[in-house]
Formats: sequence, structure tokens, C-alpha cells
Amino acid sequence: MAFSLSTSPKFCPFFPISAKSSPFSLPSFLYFRSPSTLFHLVPPSTSLLKTSIIPCSLNPISTPTSSPSLRCHPDYIPNHIPDPNYVRIFDTTLRDGEQSPGATLTSKEKIDIGRQLAKLGVDIIEAGFPAASKDDFEAVKTIAKEVGNAMDETGYVPVICGLSRCNEKDIRTAWDAVKYAKRPRIHTFIATSGIHMEYKLKKTKKEVLEIAGRMVRFARSLGCDDVEFSPEDAGRSDREFLYEILGEVIKAGATTLNIPDTVGITLPNEFGQLIADIKANTPGIQNVIISTHCQNDLGLSTANTIAGAAAGARQVEVTINGIGERAGNASLEEVVMAFKCKGEYVLGGLYTAIDTRHIVMTSKMVEEYTGLLVQPHKAIVGANAFAHESGIHQDGMLKHKSTYEIVSPEDIGLERSNEAGIVLGKLRLVLIFGS
Repeated sequence: MAFSLSTSPKFCPFFPISAKSSPFSLPSFLYFRSPSTLFHLVPPSTSLLKTSIIPCSLNPISTPTSSPSLRCHPDYIPNHIPDPNYVRIFDTTLRDGEQSPGATLTSKEKIDIGRQLAKLGVDIIEAGFPAASKDDFEAVKTIAKEVGNAMDETGYVPVICGLSRCNEKDIRTAWDAVKYAKRPRIHTFIATSGIHMEYKLKKTKKEVLEIAGRMVRFARSLGCDDVEFSPEDAGRSDREFLYEILGEVIKAGATTLNIPDTVGITLPNEFGQLIADIKANTPGIQNVIISTHCQNDLGLSTANTIAGAAAGARQVEVTINGIGERAGNASLEEVVMAFKCKGEYVLGGLYTAIDTRHIVMTSKMVEEYTGLLVQPHKAIVGANAFAHESGIHQDGMLKHKSTYEIVSPEDIGLERSNEAGIVLGKLRLVLIFGS
């Protein structure tokens, strides 16, 4: 097979592409064309013979061509979900995701991502931390006005949420930003673990308990009927104190209780048990939604999130591409596709309303705008997610795709130029090009 090089600089075979040069380019990739197919040239080293040729199976398509079954959002009630199997998707890419080292978004980029998240079908968009800066306040306000009042094709309008610490200034600022949305939410938090209360807050349990209840009441007094409360570092907090403070904020008017594994320290069985214990021991818990927020410090954020949902959580906090503080957050695409693959038969019927055909487009937009590259072997959206190099795997793929693929690439918005996703390894390159 002969390959002709494109004359465009973007497809020059040894022209590195920066994260900002093309809307959907991967800087670690080099490009060239065959007569019929665009390929990604992925050099793991400087040696051409150690290079793999991968069909351009990760080109996002602007109009989804597959038709996976879509589920509608249930009627939105802040503290109740009419369908007990429905799991709300709370996307915090624009808040926690932007806290990733090196990730900075302009106001316009935030608005663009907000619109794309709405198209994806997320239930709640945490648009930012309004008290953090004037720019963040204005971006959240604009998203609330524009995205927070736009109805999708099913008639759903996303909730727009602003984060605040447990103090009046933060909470009022958050409300001033999100109140323009049809469905505004204030998300307020205070640390509850011993180490945080002693060294960071320098406050006693009694003081933290009082502040939490008072600030949730203050948020409700502003006219906000959708208030989320998070006990920061819940994964390392004393259980009895957690039950107490969560019961207090429920009495104060909280509608969602978010349980964060702030430092990513728990294992799936531990986190699932934490959610189960909170559900069993918190007074008034039947009147609110339990949420999860899992960091990825041990690489377990997706597993912990699924464990939390299996134990009774009905909101999961996630980010596109799993970006976020330190090692990142639970990845929206991983969590959603886990529900799609296993929700009906393994997880008791759990499902979401995400239109998965927009996953890749959203992933590429976030990658481009933040400059945070997606690793090639990243689940669902990585460049290698639907590429097959092993001869045994290729044989199976040529015979039946389900032998080695549990997800159809079309279901997440991918168009594969090579039907079997075949990758030419270095030995095949030698045969093709000679030594």
C-alpha cells in the first residue's frame, strides 16, 4: 500500500500540532493520508519502525448517525425523582474541572461548553464558583441566562448551579449569578473531617454544625428552593457526625446531599457502604437526593461513583474527560457508559438521560479549550479506545465486532473509517515499507 502525504501543514507527517492549533487535534499525533483514509500517526518514540498507524476512528462527527435508545428526563423536582431508577448527571467540568492545574477557560469558552453540556443532556451544570472572581461571576450569570433558559428537543431545561463556601457573602454572590436560570441551584459546602476542622477551619464540631444549618437556611431565605449541601472530606469524616450534620441541613431546607470523597481515599466497597450507612442513619434522608462526588487519587473515582449509585445515590457528580483537582474526578463518559452497559441487568435498572452520541464532540471541545490532553488509552474517548493491533483481536473483529468491543463507537458519536478498527503494528509496517 502506498501512502501520499498531504501538502497541508496540519497533515505534514512530522509537524507537531499544538493543543490550540485545531479544534479537534491531538498534539501527540502526527497526520498523513492514504488515498482513501485519513490516519493518525502516533509515535511512541522517534523511531519510525516503532510507530503505529491508526485509522482516524476518533474524528468527531457533527451530526450523530447512530440511534441509540434515548431516555427522557423525568419531571424535575429538586428533592425528589419520580422514577427511582433515574440517576441525575451533575457536571462540574466548568467548576472542579477548571481547577485542574493548567486549565484556564475564557468566558466565551465556558459558555460554549455550557451549551454543549446542555446538548449532551446533563441534568445539572455547575457553571462555576461565582465568588472566586468577577470573571467567574459574569460567566456563571451568562450561562444562567442563556443555557439555563434554553429548552432542548425533549423540553428539558438544565439546572444551573453555583458553588459557594458556607458564608453569607459567597452564598449571596452565587445566588446573584444563578438566579436568572429557570432552575437555579446553590451548592454550599463546609469541611467535616477531623483533620480539616482542626487544621483548616480551626473550628469545633458544634461550630461547624451551627454554620452549616444557618447557611442552608440563609440560601433558602434568598428565594432559592434548590440547595445542595456538601460535607467536604466526607470520606474521612466521623460517621455519627456526618449523620448529625446531614440531618441538620435537611431540617434547614437542603434538597440534595452531596457526599464527596474529597481526597480519593476510599475503595468502592467502602464508598458504597458510606452511602448505604448515610441512607440508613440520617434523619429525613427520604426527603432529599443523595449525590456522590469522587476524586481519582487512587484511580477509583468511576468505580466509587458506580458503587455509590448502586447503594442509593441518585445524583453523580462528574466531569468531561475526568478532569479536575490533582488526579481528577469521575469521568462523565465512563460513568454514563457503565450505566448504559450494565444499568439494566446488573444495577437494578439505573439509567440516565444523556445523549451519548454527543460524548466525543463534548470531549474534544473540553480537550481543546482547556489544553488538557486525553491520554490515548483513556476509556471511551481515548484515541486507542476502538483500535485493535493484536492479530488475534483483529481476527475476532473481522468476524464479529462484539468479540472485542462492548460499546459501539457510533453510540458515542464516532465515525470509523476502518470498519474493524484495525491498527498496523511495527512488523506490518516493515512488510509494507521494507526495512
